[in-house]
Amino acid sequence: MSWVEVNSAEQLPRLSIVIPMFNEAATMEVALTPLQPLRCAKIIEVIVVDGESSDNSALIAQPLADLVLSSPASRSLQMNLGAQYACAPALLFLHADTRLPEGGVEQITQALNTYTWGRFDIKLAGRSRWLPMVSWMMNQRSRLTHIATGDQGMFMRTSTFQEVGGFPKQPLMEDIELSKRLKKRSPPACLRAKVISSGRRWDEFGAWKTIRLMWRLRYRYWRGVSATQLVKEYRDAR
Repeated sequence: MSWVEVNSAEQLPRLSIVIPMFNEAATMEVALTPLQPLRCAKIIEVIVVDGESSDNSALIAQPLADLVLSSPASRSLQMNLGAQYACAPALLFLHADTRLPEGGVEQITQALNTYTWGRFDIKLAGRSRWLPMVSWMMNQRSRLTHIATGDQGMFMRTSTFQEVGGFPKQPLMEDIELSKRLKKRSPPACLRAKVISSGRRWDEFGAWKTIRLMWRLRYRYWRGVSATQLVKEYRDAR
């Protein structure tokens, strides 16, 4: 019997999947449909948190989720709100443009027998021929530094998420900051199964331009520049 099964009441799901979204009408049905068999079997619950979208994202998500919440458009605020309503002993924060690998929920359950948190490897899908290299670099960097990004499907025990105070209330690098808090407690489970995430950011703005921008922002964050300043630089660069 797994840790998640031992620590959950019989009627509760094993895993709460929290999905922040903003103007994702084009992707929400594709994102949520594969989760329905596990949702119907009560193995997972799906909580979608809409960041005040101007399209009909929330209407599309409504019949495919257990709960659709509304929040100001801030990924950290949205994910924290979703976690507040979650009832499972484990959490998975999944971006709207990211798909779980086959058997991903079971792999999370098994990983949490040993670890308190973790993430998947990533495969970026898109037009740029550089995306396989970008994916490889992201996976290697994460494995070496024990820092995960939101694109990699971060998961953790609900109790651990609460103990570290959830995502920090900042407009950028919230996943980096949470990883720093979590890795002080234990290293992450670095699952080699790959989530598939959209490479639209690299396609739209250019692979090398995006790589340089992200590395520069991470370096400046490491040097102590505030997330508020960095989000302005991020927007200006795009």
